[in-house]
Amino acid sequence: QVQLVESGGGLVQAGGSLRLSCAASGRTWGRYTMGWFRQAPGKEREFVAAVPWIGGTSHYADSVKGRFTISRDGAKNTMYLQMNSLKPEDTAVYYCAAAFAVPTQAMGVERIDYWGQGTQVTVSS
Repeated sequence: QVQLVESGGGLVQAGGSLRLSCAASGRTWGRYTMGWFRQAPGKEREFVAAVPWIGGTSHYADSVKGRFTISRDGAKNTMYLQMNSLKPEDTAVYYCAAAFAVPTQAMGVERIDYWGQGTQVTVSS
């Protein structure tokens, strides 16, 4: 059974940091691109960041570039999103996602094969 399980969300003040984790299981991920999306209340789910499971370069939404860093640890089958300099507009449910053989620049909601259940991130002003 394929599972993506997020953890690490919470409440933080503006300017603070959080690290999200996504534990991936149930299949081999070598040809997958892994990513993070987020969805704020009343808004559509949007792309945040993506990285190939093996090699390649990461890609970020302009709104998080320079503040967020995506990474993965193959030995632990885990992906991370380090979020620094958080802003109230970063408040959303954050979802881990996996897409088969999709370039990082092409990661979109419609390309995703697997989703996690989401973790809430709330940034207070």
